[in-house]
Amino acid sequence: MNYTTKQLAEITNSQLIGDENLHIKNIAFDSRNIFSVLNTFFLAINTSKNSGEKYIYSAVEKGVSVIISERQVLEIENVTWIIVEDSVKFLQDLAKYHLHKFDLKTIGITGSNGKTIVKEWLYQSLFDEFITVKSPKSFNSQIGLPISLLEINNKHQLGIFEVGISKPNEMEILEDIFPPQIGILTHIGSAHSSNFKDEEQLIDEKILLFKNSEIIIFNGDNELVVNKINDLYLSKKLISFGLKHSNNIYIKNDWKNKNEDLKIRYFDEDFSVPVQQRDEATLINVLCVIAVLKEFGFSNSKIIEKLNALKSIEMRLESVNGLRNNLIINDSFNLDLDSLKIAFQFINEYNKPLKTLIITDFVEGKNSDQLYHEVAELTNHQNFGKVFLIGNEISKFNKLFRAETYTFNNTSELIENHLFNQIENEIILLKGARKFEIERVKNHLELQKHDTVLEVNLNAILHNINVHKSLLKPETKMMAMVKAYSYGLGGYEVAEFLQHHHIDYLGVAYADEGVDLRKNGITTPIMVMNPEQHSYDIIIDFNLEPEIYSFRVLELFNQQLIRKGIQQKYPIHIKLETGMHRLGFKEDELGELIEKLNSMNVKVESIFSHLSSSDDFNEKEYTLEQIEVFKKNSEKLISGLNYTPLRHILNTSGIVNYSEYQFDMVRIGIGMAGISSNTEIKKQLQSAVSFKTVISQISEVNQGDSIGYSRKYRAESGTRIATIPVGYADGIPRLIGNKAGNVGIGGIIFPIVGNVCMDMMMIKIDDFAAKEGDEVIIFNSKPSLEEFADYCKTIPYEVLTSISRRVKRIYIKD
Repeated sequence: MNYTTKQLAEITNSQLIGDENLHIKNIAFDSRNIFSVLNTFFLAINTSKNSGEKYIYSAVEKGVSVIISERQVLEIENVTWIIVEDSVKFLQDLAKYHLHKFDLKTIGITGSNGKTIVKEWLYQSLFDEFITVKSPKSFNSQIGLPISLLEINNKHQLGIFEVGISKPNEMEILEDIFPPQIGILTHIGSAHSSNFKDEEQLIDEKILLFKNSEIIIFNGDNELVVNKINDLYLSKKLISFGLKHSNNIYIKNDWKNKNEDLKIRYFDEDFSVPVQQRDEATLINVLCVIAVLKEFGFSNSKIIEKLNALKSIEMRLESVNGLRNNLIINDSFNLDLDSLKIAFQFINEYNKPLKTLIITDFVEGKNSDQLYHEVAELTNHQNFGKVFLIGNEISKFNKLFRAETYTFNNTSELIENHLFNQIENEIILLKGARKFEIERVKNHLELQKHDTVLEVNLNAILHNINVHKSLLKPETKMMAMVKAYSYGLGGYEVAEFLQHHHIDYLGVAYADEGVDLRKNGITTPIMVMNPEQHSYDIIIDFNLEPEIYSFRVLELFNQQLIRKGIQQKYPIHIKLETGMHRLGFKEDELGELIEKLNSMNVKVESIFSHLSSSDDFNEKEYTLEQIEVFKKNSEKLISGLNYTPLRHILNTSGIVNYSEYQFDMVRIGIGMAGISSNTEIKKQLQSAVSFKTVISQISEVNQGDSIGYSRKYRAESGTRIATIPVGYADGIPRLIGNKAGNVGIGGIIFPIVGNVCMDMMMIKIDDFAAKEGDEVIIFNSKPSLEEFADYCKTIPYEVLTSISRRVKRIYIKD
């Protein structure tokens, strides 16, 4: 994209206030993630839940001088405004105009699952045949698709773009912006299905994308999809793919047999393809890629060559604690300009001011002076203290980087460099092409080197928060409970992410948890649920806000305020007893409480209580009684205070089941991890936690051989046993041994046999084609966290909080 401000206004029929000759090449719509202000405009996007206009000043402070907004909200010198009727429509109109300027072949991909994988694999297959532009990551929404289209320039010959919808009537808008010449429909599943009346409506909406397509390539395993596409688009060229033999392209032989190549039938033609990974999703995506490559006229031998060259797609960034208090951001899975920009946005979410970049040659696509000049320009806007360049190509351009810059021929040279091993208290971003094996740097730098890890998906946490927020009024605040090491997920790492996304409050159990957050740069208000007497000093010193649940606690805390000479009204939170019978002030104590509060140097920030059974509809009557007691008693307290604190009583299950009683704020806890007692809401949530390890050894055992301590399990027949390096010291209870519990390998469930050891346990895998080093899922999808909790005869809360600190936490963003 390269337009003047005057052109932007004219193209979109908008009002221009200011300089009409400024050149614009980049868009920013999140003031937190602005990684470059050069030739950038800030687009203030308004939604039903939030207004981008609130963040205009923040964008201007960072140096942005062009603002596109629905109104001019500030009088600021040297800022050019483009006033639009609708900020999202402005972006869409601009993208539509931009696309029609170019003559390129276009592929549009929609569906429920597999869009991003298919897009990336098509790019890998076609980029060396055509100069290709694609959607960055999974940008496919009402905002993401237009941003993707604005990446097109004169040199491009092919464009591959994802198109995603989450509710009815969205596809018609997107098809008007982007009518693809080749339309692809991947698997239709449950993603976003809750917003549609039924599967039929979902399919109807998805296939609207193909209204003007010449060719439609679609997954034909769903009979409803086949019927609808044939009814609507019979005049177009239709190609179906899938595992069913009714498709135009399918697998003829037993695809589960890894000892032979896949035999592919394409219309009336047969050919064989070697594919190692044999899960259904991968094979369906491979068939889709073959269908497209056939349409582009590639020979079978060329298709096989391209399939053999496909690389797995890692759509994530990892963060992990490093040695010398460094934070390692590992994005060594792919390297292009799009992913570099996203990585730069990601590191801006962290509070560490010192930053180091490690970056390699760009080996995918055509290397050029222009490419590395752009890489250097982007990098120079990030204020890295040090930049380490790996590879002969990028090292030639070391003079373009303004930071302290070092060059290396390969990754080994970097690891052996003494200066590299002296970095302390920094963010270290690893950005590399796969051939450089830059993950070796991560292994060298990370603090914990245990093969067993707990992966926390921060995007999934945010998604789950937003699902719960969708049940609330826009003005209702939300407190995220991060007590008990964020339910075992990690302390400040989760809190820092939540703060970045403007959570209103954080809740911890004890003062030292809050102190740790403050020491790690968390400035969001923090409520301490259990303010022990000896912790009052640090509560005040670190600006924490205590829960006050009794007169004893109130008097002692007030005395500490007096002793420390606190002048301003100190924030506290009053707990009311409404039927949980744990902590809190009762109704007959409110008169005395009001009197004391009004005589003390405190300010009640919130009044709250806790529901005992909000997840159990058998106790609905009791829950409603609790809410009524809370409403009555909190109103009495507010009347006596003569000001209005926030009120909150709903926890995660309360948000879902009793949202009409949301008051001023709600509290979310286990819901962030993707757990819900409500089956309809559960369908919308994403699993945010994955506990995984690897196979250490596989042994052959004979019938009657005993496994593990005390010989509690004996093999019923000859079998194979996989030993994995995780045990009860990692948080696995001993009671799930001897076939009480299971783990997942390759999407299949296998029983745990023998007693669980302190650091190991054994899995019966029989003749399954696993090998040492293969990944093992303790819980995530198969088995799920809830299923694993059932094995343990407990609840997900206890499972998560029991996972040992010695288990390495890895934080990922998709």
